[in-house]
Amino acid sequence: MSLANLITDPSPLQVSFGFSPPRTDEAEASLWLAIRRLEPLAPAFVSVTYGAGGSTRERTHATVKRIVEETSLKPAAHLTCVAASKAEIDEIVQGYWDAGIRHIVALRGDMPGMEGAYCPHPDGYKSTPELIAGIRRIAPFEISVSFYPERHPDSPSHGHDIELLKAKMDAGASRALGQFCFDNDVTARFRDDAARAGITIPIVPGVMPTTNFKGVARMAAKAGAGIPAWLSRAYDGLEDDVETRRIVAAAVLADQVQQLRARGFGQFHFYTLNQANLTYAACRILGIRPKELA
Repeated sequence: MSLANLITDPSPLQVSFGFSPPRTDEAEASLWLAIRRLEPLAPAFVSVTYGAGGSTRERTHATVKRIVEETSLKPAAHLTCVAASKAEIDEIVQGYWDAGIRHIVALRGDMPGMEGAYCPHPDGYKSTPELIAGIRRIAPFEISVSFYPERHPDSPSHGHDIELLKAKMDAGASRALGQFCFDNDVTARFRDDAARAGITIPIVPGVMPTTNFKGVARMAAKAGAGIPAWLSRAYDGLEDDVETRRIVAAAVLADQVQQLRARGFGQFHFYTLNQANLTYAACRILGIRPKELA
């Protein structure tokens, strides 16, 4: 699909944006610049992540609450099973509902410091399907979950990942958001395998700008996501050349959304890294125009 055809394609299209809770005042200012820049694009929702082991729990809650109170956006709060009892998690879920939040991204989560094998809290939810069922008992949230196109690092097989996603759907999940992946054929194969397994919820690719290539490579290593050789070569020697890295990142992101659109995807989840410009540009390439805010 050419860029001209992509921009003028009349078929429905939906985007969502992922943010991280700020750790400093400076980071908070940067986050809110990104939120205000992207807000006119009217995404379906914006998600706010949850640190390993629940390490950003309070900051996540504060950020989604502020989004509800100060913007037209619909926030989705990440929630994990790790390092908390069922009673503690249930209290958090009820607090989200009371604060006006109607969407949760339910995840198993990683251990504190992202170190060691996953070990559920002795009094906690043992798995994502169990967590989803617990959320459903409290209030009728919209619930998004994750999928890993290249296989979760702890999963024994691709088939296991498909079975787990089916269990999440059966427990009440309403969509699956992809771990970022740079191989579009792999993402499309996961979608097709999921459909064959009877999974009917939307399979939404996760895409990430690569301006900070070293940082993305570190995240990819922890998440089991591959870095193609061509992408590494594109950034080779650009460590001190920020402007060229931005141009390369823009080209990579534009190409990826074009290719995914050509493979039939109509929804995209952008991991913004709390920066707006590349995500904004990619959305314009997809034909999404800003709307006037009330």
